[in-house]
Amino acid sequence: MQAVLDYLQTHHDRFVRDLCEYVRFPSVSAQPEHQNDLRACAAWLAARCRRIGLDSEVCDTPGHPVVLARTPRRAGPRRPHFLVYGHYDVQPPEPFELWKSPPFEPRLENGAVYGRGASDNKGQHLAHLNAVEAWLATGAELPCDLTFLIEGEEEVGSRSLAGFLEARRAELRCDAVVVSDTGMPAPGLPALTYALRGIAALEITLTGPNRDLHSGIFGGSVDNPAMALCQMLARLRDRRGRVNIPGFYDEVVPLSAYERRQLARLPFNEREYRRFLGVPRLFGEAGYTPWEQRSARPTVEINGLTSGYQGEGSKTIIPAWARAKLTFRLVPNQRPDRIARLVVRHLRRLTPPTVRARFTVGHGGEPYLLDPRGSRAQAALRALRTAFNRDPVLLREGGSIPIVTQFRKILGAETLLLGLALPDDNAHSPNEKFDLGNYAAGMRLGTSLWPELAAVA
Repeated sequence: MQAVLDYLQTHHDRFVRDLCEYVRFPSVSAQPEHQNDLRACAAWLAARCRRIGLDSEVCDTPGHPVVLARTPRRAGPRRPHFLVYGHYDVQPPEPFELWKSPPFEPRLENGAVYGRGASDNKGQHLAHLNAVEAWLATGAELPCDLTFLIEGEEEVGSRSLAGFLEARRAELRCDAVVVSDTGMPAPGLPALTYALRGIAALEITLTGPNRDLHSGIFGGSVDNPAMALCQMLARLRDRRGRVNIPGFYDEVVPLSAYERRQLARLPFNEREYRRFLGVPRLFGEAGYTPWEQRSARPTVEINGLTSGYQGEGSKTIIPAWARAKLTFRLVPNQRPDRIARLVVRHLRRLTPPTVRARFTVGHGGEPYLLDPRGSRAQAALRALRTAFNRDPVLLREGGSIPIVTQFRKILGAETLLLGLALPDDNAHSPNEKFDLGNYAAGMRLGTSLWPELAAVA
């Protein structure tokens, strides 16, 4: 173990250069003009895996390639097998004018690497690869077999990954999946994310008159679809932040006393949080802390609201239609298909007879929950404590990672979410960065994690 740690420290500067080289690929999965860049990035990653002693391949999919890399198999009894997941695709960098330096020309400043994809997710999974290099280069025997699965479509919904998992199910079966694609609540404070919220999305369109009408000539004799829609949406949530849809909370799993104690350990300063968000006052479901509201309780949100004239000046009309995009963040055991049905049924009841309603159900993702007191979760917490030299905390994330539920359904494996990103890493925003201290800690995590997990496999 000490030889592995010494190797990581000795080669740290090279590992930083490798990350910078990786970030230079403009592997933007959402933009077709970067298709060749994505393939080149996958080829670079596969070649690097081969250089450190892994068996690697670039696997074609209906979309962008998947890189698979495996530690050398050893003869003898079956050993524990773990899958490490990550993604080499990145978010679009626009708007360019808000970047302090070009997004794909990484720069080192204030102990961080700045560039699109540095934190989300190239630096996080590269830290695990560097740790495996150290194991293999020093002759230390890994106590388990590892497979790295690095995809190129996470930022566009992992469209090809479920089919890939189905096709390669036998070889990818594993004891657990490790993902470093989440965050830490504060510098130096490691965390195991044991729960993720799910999501249900839909769109509602109200239509009234067959054209925009002059509000002076016709106003008062015909309903305004924009007004009707606003009145309907206002009834989806009460003044105490509780969703007003019948049956919405029927399957919600309440937080245990243990979970609430763990969440209470997380650092929080309301004044700083308000300043960070730029709001005069916080709002959330009554009876819950801000950490609980944003990660462990279900919500309704209006994501977009469109109707009528939007240009300069005024145009005195009654619009012919109005539209809203809605999402519902879900918690265990809420199911997105059931929630979507409840929402549509409730909104139909609220629709006045003066307008017509049309609904389009969008994407959905199931929530995820791992028992934080299970043996693998506890092993991961011990490894985090060793890597960071500090007691870790338990997190519930408010966002969604739909592929985590696919790992459970298709591979029968639970996922350990061991994020290395900081709150100010600007993922999906201009001036994204990855803290080099976390990069080094992620490599140390790859030294302590595998013995801990193998011991409880």
